[in-house]
Parts: sequence; C-alpha cells; structure tokens
Amino acid sequence: QVKLLESGGGLVQAGDSLRLSCVASGRTFSGVASGWIRQAPGKQREFVAAISENDNTYYADSAKGRFTISRDNAKNTMYLQIHSLKPEDTAVYYCAAVTSYGSTWTAGTFDYWGQGTPVTVSS
Repeated sequence: QVKLLESGGGLVQAGDSLRLSCVASGRTFSGVASGWIRQAPGKQREFVAAISENDNTYYADSAKGRFTISRDNAKNTMYLQIHSLKPEDTAVYYCAAVTSYGSTWTAGTFDYWGQGTPVTVSS
C-alpha cells in the first residue's frame, strides 16, 4: 500500500508559478512509477505527467513546456512545477502511483491516489 498526500495548491494569478508536492508513506516511491492527474470543474480526470522508477518522464501534450515532474527519493517526495499558469489550469491536482503499467499513460493507469490539492488560477 502507498499512501499519498499532496500539498502546495492554492489561489494564484495567471502567469504565476507553482510547485505541488506529494509525500508517500507506507511504501517509498522507489520501485514504483508515480504521476500527476488533474480534474477541472465539470470535466473528467486528465493525465498530466508521470515519472518512472528509472526517472524517465512522460507528459501529456497539454503539459509539455510548462510542467516539470521530478522526484526526490531521499525525501520520498514527488513534485510538479508549473510555470506561466493559465486559468485553464484550474483543477484539483492528484498525486498517484502504480506498480505495473504499460506504454500508455492515462488517469486509469494508476492504482494509488492522494486526496488532491486544488489549484485556482485567476485571470
């Protein structure tokens, strides 16, 4: 079992930067893939980015260029850095993890989920 706890969300202005954090407990991030998924109001959950157990990174097309996923295994913490925030980035951002996965990343890839941290971007 992996327990995940996100933090770092909040109300920001368009153009700002934000770093979300996710701390794992019960099991470390070592040996598992983890990622970020977001859900905007009234929409389905959307894959944002993932990082494999070998630190390979994967991004949704919508996240390339402004989002950076990283992980510090010593701190058992994963991060999502977001630059140049836009109002359309407004969503609840979830941290998630999976032990076995294929070549396609979607929100359904992940087995373990955090509670989410809300991000609101004002224009």
